[in-house]
Amino acid sequence: MANTKPELPRQIRVSIGTAIAIGLLEGKLDAEPTTAYLMTYHQSKCRANCTFCPQARNSQSSAELLSRITWPQFPTATVINAIQNAVENEKILRVCIQALNYPDVIQHLITLVKTIKNAAAVPISISCQPQNRENIQKLADAGAERISIAIDASTSKLFSQTKGIEANGPYTWRKTLKLLRDAVEIFGKNHVTTHLIIGLGETEKQAANAIQKLADYNIQTALFAFTPVRGTFMQNRPQPDVAAYRRIQLARYLITNRQACSRNFTYDGNGKITSYHVEENTLHEIVASGKPFQTTGCPDCNRPYYNEKPTGPIYNHPEPLSPEEIATIKNQLKLTRLRASAFYSLSEASVSDV
Repeated sequence: MANTKPELPRQIRVSIGTAIAIGLLEGKLDAEPTTAYLMTYHQSKCRANCTFCPQARNSQSSAELLSRITWPQFPTATVINAIQNAVENEKILRVCIQALNYPDVIQHLITLVKTIKNAAAVPISISCQPQNRENIQKLADAGAERISIAIDASTSKLFSQTKGIEANGPYTWRKTLKLLRDAVEIFGKNHVTTHLIIGLGETEKQAANAIQKLADYNIQTALFAFTPVRGTFMQNRPQPDVAAYRRIQLARYLITNRQACSRNFTYDGNGKITSYHVEENTLHEIVASGKPFQTTGCPDCNRPYYNEKPTGPIYNHPEPLSPEEIATIKNQLKLTRLRASAFYSLSEASVSDV
């Protein structure tokens, strides 16, 4: 009888920071990744056509790029051996496999998950577009601990423009939400994540409402700052305003931790958040912790400099923030002093420039 056991893909891409951290390349890191970030390798680009992505079907970007990060390819067996050693030495606490969209990708992911699980006692996250509920179940059965299905856009209109019908892409808003809800049923509450990119044209209100809707479904939101990459359709679009990003980060933290609801926020006429309706002392303590402004995603995910250069501005901090960094963020949020009001408002007259 012929051997029908699926073969391990021969090559896999590894983020440059991960490659250095696990000893595949030499180099200096300002912040080491605590998760090993891998990406499926395919001789052609992704079947999808997301307008912000270097891997998009019609992108003119390098095939080694995802966001602003370089992902060189290595023999898969070599990478798994390096991960095994890194896990044993407690340098890596999680593995995250990013997946392109191509015909055999689900089978490749299943084989990769099983092989890594056999080699190392490490939780594995999968970031992919599974297409259907059956594939989600297969990934869970293979041993994946978490799954991320990227929705990326805050509204159905922006979704269509950036990765759906208007972008000549294969995805729809409704089906993506359905797959996320299916994933919660299979993986369990708070074991499903989605990516939300800030800077695609949404208002702060639209972003906050999207985060709230996802939280209501028990889906965690990982925030990303839009990053223009040469060769993509959106290469000339600027990154989001840092202060606006901070307000959305704070909104995500409050919503995710059930300390506020976007429906109770106050917004100005442009959809900018002006109040969270959270007690002043509580809000100050949360900001002072720095936690809302660190990288969000799966446990032990810090994605160093995925959205930014080490020289800044830093959108998602990969490590606990210093007092100086927290002071900068307080200034960005205009939280420089306590106020006597029961609820802190961001809409004082002096913050029109925020």
